[in-house]
Amino acid sequence: MDKRFQVFVSSTYEDLQEERQEVMHALLELDSIPSGMELFPAANESQWSLIKKVIEDCDYYVLVIGGRYGSKGPDGISYTEMEYRHALQIDKPTIAFLHKDPGSMPASKSEGAPDGKEKLAAFRDLAQKKHAKFWSNPADLGSVVSRSLIQLTKSHPAVGWVRANELPDREASLELLRLRKQVDDLTVELQRVRTTAPQGTESLTQGADRFKIRYSFVASDGAFGFNDWNGSFGPSWNEIFAALAPGMIHELSEEQLKHEFNTFIRMTEKPVLEAEGSEPIVDAKRFTIHESDFQTVKVQLRALGFIVRSEKQRSVKDVGTYWKLTPYGDDLMTRLRAIKRLGSSDSTTRFAS
Repeated sequence: MDKRFQVFVSSTYEDLQEERQEVMHALLELDSIPSGMELFPAANESQWSLIKKVIEDCDYYVLVIGGRYGSKGPDGISYTEMEYRHALQIDKPTIAFLHKDPGSMPASKSEGAPDGKEKLAAFRDLAQKKHAKFWSNPADLGSVVSRSLIQLTKSHPAVGWVRANELPDREASLELLRLRKQVDDLTVELQRVRTTAPQGTESLTQGADRFKIRYSFVASDGAFGFNDWNGSFGPSWNEIFAALAPGMIHELSEEQLKHEFNTFIRMTEKPVLEAEGSEPIVDAKRFTIHESDFQTVKVQLRALGFIVRSEKQRSVKDVGTYWKLTPYGDDLMTRLRAIKRLGSSDSTTRFAS
């Protein structure tokens, strides 16, 4: 939207009319909206509250100081200084423009009374403590104001004004509010999905429920060399998922997932098989899950909402299937695999159900 800034121009009035005209022209050339004492050429106490309101509505405040202090209010402070102090008090972005040599100005545009000169000097000192520039003639003032206001709008961006027909209409505003609420609702739902099982999984085996896994391996019986063997065991679904999940923090191919499963079988079953039993087994290796059991486990983990196929873009030659954790699966993996502090209620439990 085309934004315009409103600028309050504050100065003494009768002695600086030409200078104020230059300032006004400079502001209009910048597509700004000038505002100021032209509206209140005879300021008095009854108008002061209105002047303050105009300053508050403006985006920037410009002060021009020449050779006169200006008409004073009941407390002895000029209305120009009162305006400037009010702008400072409300943190309005301000910039002051002081005449380089007020003593060189004509007597008609200079303070004659010692009290007025003293107050003007104090006012100039106050203005120079903030952002201030200097000018020597009306044309010079207009040029300095133009350059300085451009810098001020960049360093202190303001709200500005726009045409009413450029503002969103009521229907558009309501639609924006509706869409914002929808985004908020979806954000809440997404957070719920991260830690909640998908609907319909209540009837599926999971958690501490056990599943019989068949596998084959190669081992020596200690007498006749290496032979093919078969075995089975019944880990819980939590144990299965806790073993496979870390590899899918990023993603795993189908073959990599099967390799992780075979490693889980070897780490779990090898010590048991090689322990003393009715049939001695030595150097068990090459553990391989039965294909049908592998497919069943994969489907079950997907149905429980733990894993999902990765849709990451790959080369045309790569036609493999890849798997990764869902947000819910990632949350469950963290709860299953994170090391609990000693003394917690679950410290003696291998996996949480």
